[in-house]
Amino acid sequence: MTAGPLVVLVGPMGSGKSTVGALLAERLGVPYRDTDADIVAAQGREISDIFVDEGEPHFRELERQAVATAVAEHTGVLALGGGAVLDPGTRALLAGLPVAYLSMDVEEAVRRVGLGAARPLLAVNPRRQWRELMEARRPLYTEVARVVVATDERTPEEVAQAVLDALELKDV
Repeated sequence: MTAGPLVVLVGPMGSGKSTVGALLAERLGVPYRDTDADIVAAQGREISDIFVDEGEPHFRELERQAVATAVAEHTGVLALGGGAVLDPGTRALLAGLPVAYLSMDVEEAVRRVGLGAARPLLAVNPRRQWRELMEARRPLYTEVARVVVATDERTPEEVAQAVLDALELKDV
């Protein structure tokens, strides 16, 4: 059995998990993996299409399985989808792992992703829905995180360095 991921990134959509994760992996000399990309590859369709065609509960089950597989197999940097922490089993799997929560406020979310229609959970009144999602998820992100790194007004490189520093990891 492997030791699990070197770093796990959690946080809301648009917080930079994918971009920062790839940078961290490069700087640490390890592979990068994204569970959302795993789901898209396995299903042969976009997450928004899974939501529309099968519903959120089906997607969450696919996500739970993807996270469990990735945590068991991957030893590099792992980025999880924004809602992965909703599953109690997933939160239990993350216990003891080097998890970094990439936090951001709603204004930063609007600036980065526009809170557009490609985000199925934000289709109507995106600012209010984003705030409601964060009210529900913030305690869960905090619960699983070893460190919290604010991403507001920071470049991906600055966020990656802050994660390295907070987790006391050295790049190669």
